[in-house]
Amino acid sequence: MKIAFFDTKEYDRQAFAPYEGKAGLRLQFYETKLCPDTAELARGFDGVCVFVNDCVNAAVIEKLSGFGVRLIALRCAGYNNVDLAAAFGRIHVVRVPAYSPHAVAEHTMALLLCSIRRIHKAYIRTRDFNFSLRGLTGFDFYGKTVGVIGTGKIGKAFISICKGFGMQVLAYDIVLSKIEGVRFAPLDELFRESDILSLHCPLTADTVHLINRESIEKMKKGVVIVNTSRGALIDSEDLLAGIKERKIGAACLDVYEEESDLFFEDFSGHIVNDDTLARLITMPNVIVTSHQAFLTEEALRGIAETTVANILDFFQKQELSNEVCYRCSGHDSCQKKQEKDGAGPCPDWPEK
Repeated sequence: MKIAFFDTKEYDRQAFAPYEGKAGLRLQFYETKLCPDTAELARGFDGVCVFVNDCVNAAVIEKLSGFGVRLIALRCAGYNNVDLAAAFGRIHVVRVPAYSPHAVAEHTMALLLCSIRRIHKAYIRTRDFNFSLRGLTGFDFYGKTVGVIGTGKIGKAFISICKGFGMQVLAYDIVLSKIEGVRFAPLDELFRESDILSLHCPLTADTVHLINRESIEKMKKGVVIVNTSRGALIDSEDLLAGIKERKIGAACLDVYEEESDLFFEDFSGHIVNDDTLARLITMPNVIVTSHQAFLTEEALRGIAETTVANILDFFQKQELSNEVCYRCSGHDSCQKKQEKDGAGPCPDWPEK
């Protein structure tokens, strides 16, 4: 089983290195991202392992299929960068639906605390022995209303943290569930009543630019928006306009809709051509981290463990509990078992 890993960093190689040779597993790590121009690197491999900013579109899938690649293993939860329709019937796709939801939830709260209590500004000041408190006034989280969009594992973990701070929680999800101490509400009500809005939903055709000029107009003046999910949930130009109009009090972003050519790399000695991101970063009430919410030791171990299990399950023709099936409702994990002859999880999957 030869697997080509794309868009890898040192922490990826360290996390996966212990699995080299397990059950015949052979791993090849590439720093480059997967895209139509780099897909040739997958020739001769049985599967590829990709991350959030790899491009797995129809053109890439066409090439991978031609090379005999049988599996796309995502080492992340989101799969918006994979053309599932193009992959269906050709290459199986598996993901890591949950590795350490607490890592992302805790980073979300860390961003909020840093922003609202001006910790990042105080740190810079005191490094220069400036102990003035001018401009550092924040507000209590206790009693504030936080609107949480998306109540999966990460959303639930973040809700638990918010309740620990004594916050009132409103939630929205397309799948209604019961969470103690949480009231589910329509999006319009969530926008209207939330002091803080936190995004924890996947990026789909229905959620692209969920936060836009129209939804921002419905929000409270001074609302704080946090996004540790997917960048394209927010229309960045509309966010910037809302900040400049003083409608949005603060924005905490761990993701950005045009991050694929920027995040995870060092551009400190270069001129960045993305004017929207450059303007956002210059705003005094905006904090940007570079998609690091997942980056904890526990999460990296969990990602590696689940990814390797997904790969072995596929090649050993076991049930693919973490398969992303194009034909299943909501494009969520397929609940059907993979046939023992390798035909696939769906009755419509073409015979090989």
